[in-house]
Amino acid sequence: MSDHPSGLPGEALPHRITTQEAARLLGVKPATVYAYVSRGQLGSRRDGAGRGSTFDAAEVEALARRSRREAAGPAAGELAVRTALTLIEDDRYFFRGVDAVELASRYAYEEVAEWLWTGTLPHGARFTAPPEPLAAARRAVAALPGHSGPLDRLRVAVAAAAVADPLRFDLSEEAVLGSARCLIPTLVGALPEAAPALPGDGRLAWGLWSRLSPQEPDPAALDVLDLALALLVDHDLAASTLAVRVAASARAHPYAVVSAGLGALEGPLHGAAGRLAHRMLAEVAERGGAAPVVAEHLRAGRRVPGFGHRLYRGEDPRARALFGRLEELPLAAPALGAAREVAAVMARHGLHPNVDLALAVLTLSSGMTAEAGETVFAVARTAGWIAHALEEYQERPLRMRPSGHYTGPRPPRPIP
Repeated sequence: MSDHPSGLPGEALPHRITTQEAARLLGVKPATVYAYVSRGQLGSRRDGAGRGSTFDAAEVEALARRSRREAAGPAAGELAVRTALTLIEDDRYFFRGVDAVELASRYAYEEVAEWLWTGTLPHGARFTAPPEPLAAARRAVAALPGHSGPLDRLRVAVAAAAVADPLRFDLSEEAVLGSARCLIPTLVGALPEAAPALPGDGRLAWGLWSRLSPQEPDPAALDVLDLALALLVDHDLAASTLAVRVAASARAHPYAVVSAGLGALEGPLHGAAGRLAHRMLAEVAERGGAAPVVAEHLRAGRRVPGFGHRLYRGEDPRARALFGRLEELPLAAPALGAAREVAAVMARHGLHPNVDLALAVLTLSSGMTAEAGETVFAVARTAGWIAHALEEYQERPLRMRPSGHYTGPRPPRPIP
């Protein structure tokens, strides 16, 4: 089948086309073309003679491709969930239609979270942890063994905060957002401090820094951490996000859906790549070169962490944004050099760096532990999980109930 709506392979489309031509390419009536314009799906411009509207041919063609994909539906056996939150397309990703990298580069994490939740950008948004849930979460985390990992602490903190919130079963949008704005800073505040907290500007990134790094927060490094949080807010239906939507489909309260996300994130195929990339870069720096480290990974049958992503043909846009900002930090130069060496080796395999490698550069250069990347990821993604839960609360309850395909012996069988 031709990829061109005109049906003529390789036919070059003019820059501007008429309403009738746009309708023909889209397979709709002219009135529907104007409906697309009113909904913001298509741009239009009056022609020079004032006789009617003209349309960008490439934009019309892109809309036609999207319409065909939506009409075709998911492939057989593939689960598809309608969402208005994140679109990943052409090696870019968008939050509610806005370029996510540009949004995260201009706004703080809390503001990006609000955009994802409400579609508005309140300037200077800040989240505050209420005293009672924070105290409960801190007591619960303090009772854990000293060797507990960051996700262990976050899971316990969520459970403790839930018990301290009698309104957690109210699933109205207002109540859920109120819980979210309290839960995220509670998770950060419940983590043990790596260094005494200094007075800051109230951003979540400032409070998180003192839990992750013993170093005094450099303003530029703090901005990179804030950027990382904002970039990681959501990324379509990752495994943890799907777990969240299943829990929300059963009408679990927001604390429970976050717990479901953290449970899936614990899996080594989802949340552990940042830790592995951190250790790999540390080893490259210690051994003075990337080649032997990469060779050992491949010889042992292990994937080289921090490379490749199934949703991007080229470089992960989140990694590109973080690397660009990390290049401005003098302290990041050694870790960046190690990352570039590994990237040069992996380029021979056609693999590009992903966000886990960029996070590893940030954590290694900031004196953070290897597990710090998991903490950043989990705290950031909590906002996205809440956004997906809000969407799922508006859907039919328990709709995510697939039927099992039984492959065991046919009954009846005698009782053993």
